[in-house]
Amino acid sequence: GSLGILIVRHLKRLERVILGYLEVWDGPEEEARLGILETLQCTIEHAWPRMPCRLPVLLKALLKMMWDVHTDRGSTPEAVKAALLQGATECLILLDRCSEGQVKVLLQGVYSSCEENQVRECIRRVQEDT
Repeated sequence: GSLGILIVRHLKRLERVILGYLEVWDGPEEEARLGILETLQCTIEHAWPRMPCRLPVLLKALLKMMWDVHTDRGSTPEAVKAALLQGATECLILLDRCSEGQVKVLLQGVYSSCEENQVRECIRRVQEDT
């Protein structure tokens, strides 16, 4: 559809926007980040063939966000944190599928060095996705 074409055409700019949003905490409800994770899922689905080359950047941004969410001791409700981690996990699973398992490989090192259960759990879900 036309959405797919639009996304592909604007992928670079869209990626900058997505990465920018992932870095910023925007209040306890985190609406912007939750929205941007949905956008990213949509982008991965529409721009499938173009995603693998963007893998390292996106992976880093998603993991950093997961880490930030997890270590945030502020006012964000647990349910919102869970939704953010869930959204990030979905993105990682989609990226893994479109890169034929590259994400699983890249995440192995992260998993072994990660002590945080919530984040580990997300990574495990990516690792187990078939």
